[in-house]
Amino acid sequence: MARASHRDRILDAGLKVMFRKGYIGSGVRDIVAEASAPQGSFTNHFRSKEGFAREVLDRYFDHVKGLVAQALGDSSLSPRERLKRYLDIITERLAADDFTRGCLIGDFSLEAAPQSEMLRERLDAIFVEWRAPFAACIAEAQAAGQIATTFSPDDLAEFLLASWEGAILRMKVTRNGEPLERFKRIAFATVFKEP
Repeated sequence: MARASHRDRILDAGLKVMFRKGYIGSGVRDIVAEASAPQGSFTNHFRSKEGFAREVLDRYFDHVKGLVAQALGDSSLSPRERLKRYLDIITERLAADDFTRGCLIGDFSLEAAPQSEMLRERLDAIFVEWRAPFAACIAEAQAAGQIATTFSPDDLAEFLLASWEGAILRMKVTRNGEPLERFKRIAFATVFKEP
């Protein structure tokens, strides 16, 4: 009889541990202990911590893409309202964790990118892919006259994601939602205001 694979359990555990301890602070022992798996299971399934971290990051990004689709794909809302809806969904999720957990993409951008060229390149590709649906929604809002056309949709989408990640980092320090709410108030009263 074949032994059960611990691969998925280790990946799920890796996400939890890396949220708590970061990329550098997460050891293989911590991860397999969280997964209740033998230490040898890690090396059976993953060639390196770096490769493992990339798979964890990809799993997390798949989840984020689902949230993006949920908010930006809601045709009952205007394009501008859809952008706000995404930020509200994320705010609700961060509030559910008492504002102690941020975004793994942002966390890895700070911590792992300087340590690993492979992870830096993957993060860069993630931001490009992540930006695309926001740029499309912003272009739709601009065409409908809901957002000024001063800046290109790509530039505005990049600004939105980069600034939002900064607000999330600030939130982790304050341990409250005010940095997120401040970002939303200012962004939608200035950059994303109706012309």
